[in-house]
Amino acid sequence: MVHRGALGTLLLTAVVLMASPGPSTLSLVATGSAYGVRRTLPYFLGIVLGTIAVLVVVGAGLTAAVLAVTPLRVALLVASAAYIGWLAWRIATAPPPGSHRPDGAAPSGRGGVLFGLANPKSWLALSAIFNSARVSAAAVTDAAVKVLLLAGLVVVVHAAWLVAGSGLPALLRHPGHHRVVNVVLAAALVGSVVLAIVR
Repeated sequence: MVHRGALGTLLLTAVVLMASPGPSTLSLVATGSAYGVRRTLPYFLGIVLGTIAVLVVVGAGLTAAVLAVTPLRVALLVASAAYIGWLAWRIATAPPPGSHRPDGAAPSGRGGVLFGLANPKSWLALSAIFNSARVSAAAVTDAAVKVLLLAGLVVVVHAAWLVAGSGLPALLRHPGHHRVVNVVLAAALVGSVVLAIVR
C-alpha cells in the first residue's frame, strides 16, 4: 500500500531538489544553446541513463558502499571534471546556430552517461529525496515506487532544461551576444561542478 501523503512529500522534495540548477541541468542548457536539441539528444539520453543508474544504486541502498570505494569515487570525479572542462570549452567556443559544420563534434552519449554517473549533485540529491519520505511500509515496494517516479522526473526535468537552453539562440540573434551567453553558461557549468564537489 502506498501512502499518498508521503508520496506528495516525496514529489515536492524531488521537484525542488531535481529542478534546481546543478551541473547536469546547466550542462543541458549550455549544450542546448550551443548545439540545439537535435544534436544534444545523445548527450541528453546519456545524462538521463547515467542519472537513472545512480537512482537505482541509491534505491538499492548501495550508495554508502559505492562512495566508500575511494579509488572509484576519485576516478569518477576526475573523469567528470575532465569531461566538463572539455565540454565547457566546446560550449564557450561554439559558433552561432546555423554555422555548425556537419561534422562538428557535439557532446556524446557516452560523455553524458559518464557525467550522469559522476555528477556529485545526483548522488546527494537522490539520497536526500529517498530519505525524505517512506511511501510504503514494504521496503521493496517503497524503493520500486520511488525509482519509477523519480526516473520519470529525471527525464522531464532534464528535457525541460534542454528545451529552455535551445530557445536561447532565438533571443540572441547577434553572434556576439550568443558568444557571451555561451561563455557565461560554460563558466556557470564549471562553477556548479566545483560547488557540488566542495559542499
